Amino acid sequence: MRESTAVAVTEDFAVHTVRCTDHRPGWSEPESFTAHRIVLVRAGRFRMRSRHGRAVIDPTMGYAEAPGGEGRFAHPAGGDVCTAITLSPGLWRGSAGMVRVGARADVAHRLLLRAGPDVGYETAERLLGLLVHLALDDTGRIRRALVDEAREAIVSDHPQAAALVPLARLLEVSPSHLSRTFRRETGMSVTRFRNRIRVGRALDRIEQGERDLAGLAGDLGFADHAHLTRTIKAETGHPPTALRRLLASR
Repeated sequence: MRESTAVAVTEDFAVHTVRCTDHRPGWSEPESFTAHRIVLVRAGRFRMRSRHGRAVIDPTMGYAEAPGGEGRFAHPAGGDVCTAITLSPGLWRGSAGMVRVGARADVAHRLLLRAGPDVGYETAERLLGLLVHLALDDTGRIRRALVDEAREAIVSDHPQAAALVPLARLLEVSPSHLSRTFRRETGMSVTRFRNRIRVGRALDRIEQGERDLAGLAGDLGFADHAHLTRTIKAETGHPPTALRRLLASR
């Protein structure tokens, strides 16, 4: 059973508190999504399954839905209390899927629910602040696009991807911005990603019987044989000679 209570309703957005008292270990029937909506948990937890995968939805993980999608839900732990935020198409800047809720977003969520009667300004400002912390605006899409372009340039061996500064120049951003954004979006540095690609190519060559490590280092852009060996060992836990034996034994 679900009970929905309006917190704020305007033409552009609506905020509702939704209390669910279900105790259903199994999955529900598919529920169709008909609006642009973000659901954040205030208390309790439940499970969700959609085309984006399965997830436990709790105060650290919410979800965003869009018209045309659907989800199934399970409540093995009992009831929960959520905030459902419905946005007009004009305010929607994100995409459907799971939403990480950090500590700053948690504070912004609590403040939204404490907004006064000035819905048009105070509540709206607090809502927009929450959306920024949830990274549901265009900045998230722009960051991902930048990282995708950087990865493509590195993987395709673009001449300007041979070093960080020329790569940033190619992408028309500062090197520091590229470095921060890449780490934020991928969990690794640009250097680590480039090494991962080069080590993968080195493994291909070693598996095919390559024995000239100095030549291999030059082909893949390493400073020398020793640099290649150090990088491969750091990434795989094995030096090239050991990898040659391991891969030859298959």
